[in-house]
Amino acid sequence: MSKTVKIIIADDNRNFCAMLQNYLQSQEHIRIVGVANNGLEAWELIQNQEPDLIILDLVMPNLDGLGVMERINSRTTMARPKIIMQTAFGQESLTHQAMMLGVDYFILKPYDLEILSKRIHSLTQDLPTTAPSQFSSSSSAYPSMSTIGNEHNLVSEVTAIMHQIGIPAHVKGYQYIREAILMVVEDVSLIGAVTKELYPGIAKKFDTASSRVERGIRHAIELAWERGQKDTLKRIFGYSMNIERQKPTNSEFIALLADKLRIQSNVS
Repeated sequence: MSKTVKIIIADDNRNFCAMLQNYLQSQEHIRIVGVANNGLEAWELIQNQEPDLIILDLVMPNLDGLGVMERINSRTTMARPKIIMQTAFGQESLTHQAMMLGVDYFILKPYDLEILSKRIHSLTQDLPTTAPSQFSSSSSAYPSMSTIGNEHNLVSEVTAIMHQIGIPAHVKGYQYIREAILMVVEDVSLIGAVTKELYPGIAKKFDTASSRVERGIRHAIELAWERGQKDTLKRIFGYSMNIERQKPTNSEFIALLADKLRIQSNVS
């Protein structure tokens, strides 16, 4: 990130915006040029400031994140900013619409601010100097498995991190989790369609039922929390949750590990 990147934060949670603003302003080559608490404020800031990147919440009052993206895409005279969209589970239909509108990266709440910083860096290191005449919804910040590197190496990395967490290799959930992580690394949209696409895809591969996949993954996570090394769990999940008080959901567990593997592989 050689140039200073102008960023707008758009989220209706004012406390979260303040925390995010304080963190990002401490990062080199980042300048926050506006903070909006609803979609209309965000759109006004975007037109006035012409940011390089927007951290955009999917659900906001007045105008949601999808509406903001639609307005951005309709303006061919304005250089199109990179868009990091904050999303939560249970929003899979909205997430799919955002993908069609050309979001550059999804980040799942709650998330590690360090991961956000790295994603900002990867998305803005080669900023375009001119606006595209038309943004293609087929463009994606998530390349196919071939661009990540050797598939065998990725499987080895997934296996290593699962061993560190303490998931026993003999339980069914071990295989299901490994397959789920590999699938989400290859296609991030699956985090928004866990029950409709991810579980059925795993079930088909292992000739079982989706409900058994879900239960198997849950059992494996609970075993890790009961028997695993607390220091390792804190290192991997500590930014996102209080591991002493809560276990991640299946979806959170898979999404967090998949994203960490993407970061380690330097995938933009």
